[in-house]
Amino acid sequence: MDIELMASMMCADFGRLGQEVRELDESGIDSFHIDIMDGRYVPNYAMSLNDLRFIRSATDKPLDVHLMIEHPNNTIDIFINSLRPGDTIYIHPEAEYHPSTTLQKIINAGMVPAIAINPGTSVETIYEMLRIVDKVLVMSVNPGNAGQMYLNYVGEKYKKLLPMKEEMRFEVYWDGACSSDKIKTFAPMGVKGFVLGTTVLFGKETSYKETITKIRNLEI
Repeated sequence: MDIELMASMMCADFGRLGQEVRELDESGIDSFHIDIMDGRYVPNYAMSLNDLRFIRSATDKPLDVHLMIEHPNNTIDIFINSLRPGDTIYIHPEAEYHPSTTLQKIINAGMVPAIAINPGTSVETIYEMLRIVDKVLVMSVNPGNAGQMYLNYVGEKYKKLLPMKEEMRFEVYWDGACSSDKIKTFAPMGVKGFVLGTTVLFGKETSYKETITKIRNLEI
């Protein structure tokens, strides 16, 4: 199955972070999803800049950096300088006065420009930005915490975005409450990648390799 699988590293065991990265790397994960939260845009604090830098140094796989912070343009250079060309940076359009300016900085640095949209964000409000981003991360839960329940109405958002992706040249990704049945349903519709957290990957009795192999072998 030709999909991208990203490990949500905020769900990892930080007491053995280096080993977690190695095991995920060896399991065949495609990239490492890094959630940065500032306690203002979302009511939580998550991964730090040092966590990001450590994971960047510990793997050759791409990083998928999700900035859940206010006014990312003010600090975007710090994140760009901690990454490698080809890594992805997502911003939330509502968090910035002029999101296209921030996206242009990401493009100029050789990173993959991307936006993340909350359950309450309409496709219509981000329409123009679809022409300048390579990825759209659709949140199927409200941002800020792991382990939340899937919000059913978000499925309609995928139905609006997917028909536009070929013309505007972007890919659609899933983040939040990602289970095998969601992958089986939405991958055939055209969703390119899925962020895997506590629903299917972390905190399970099976190894990461077993879980990822099972997902890739899903019949869809």
